[in-house]
Amino acid sequence: MYSIIETLFTKYALVGAFGMVALIMLISYGLAASIKQKRMGSALAIIIALVIAYISGKSTGGSKGIADFTLFGGFALLGGSMLRDYAIISTAFGVKLENLKKAGLPGIVSLLVGVSFSFFVGAIVAFALGYTSAVDIATIGGGAVTFIVGPVTGTALGASSEVIALSIAAGVVKSVMTMIITPFIAKKIKLDNPTTAMVYGGMIGTTSGVAGGLAATNPKLIPYGAMTATFYTGLGSLLCPSIGYMIINLFI
Repeated sequence: MYSIIETLFTKYALVGAFGMVALIMLISYGLAASIKQKRMGSALAIIIALVIAYISGKSTGGSKGIADFTLFGGFALLGGSMLRDYAIISTAFGVKLENLKKAGLPGIVSLLVGVSFSFFVGAIVAFALGYTSAVDIATIGGGAVTFIVGPVTGTALGASSEVIALSIAAGVVKSVMTMIITPFIAKKIKLDNPTTAMVYGGMIGTTSGVAGGLAATNPKLIPYGAMTATFYTGLGSLLCPSIGYMIINLFI
């Protein structure tokens, strides 16, 4: 049995990585169902994955995490930029153009307000925690936008690896919280149609969090929320290291 598993994970590493993700999802949704909160399955899966990543990073010295283990080398490809970009592009194909047009001005405004609000709230929190460098504050503010914008901002501005790691942590917390909270507030904010899903994605921004939250609310809304959330990430990557940093630099 062990030889079969070893062959699967060494010769067909990517297939093995997909199998591990499927197993984590199965366990997560099983745990969520056992506490009668099946909508939290995606959030539990991320938490389990983060715990595994942390343990793997500690065990391997923090180089490539779980991918440093020979049996799990497929995670280096599965978690790489190629499949990430493929997922983003494939998500866009689930959008109907007529519904996308309905977002119109509210969708654009939600993107600008969402990015600005998250960035400056993150910056204020960073300053309150004792960070006084405009670079550090902008990087952490970028992390509050998404866990992708944080590293992009930090790398562009020359932030330390510790601050970049903190920005990623801020983005991950936001993503998990979005997954958990979305199903509970969906009815109150009338999150039940493509237009509101796009506005919601533009306001919140974290693609994984919005997608996970909408999956627990109404899977048909995922492409619309994820679409504007993807634009949100791109917009944040442009604005945070440039205009956002310059504004913060005026006050520091």
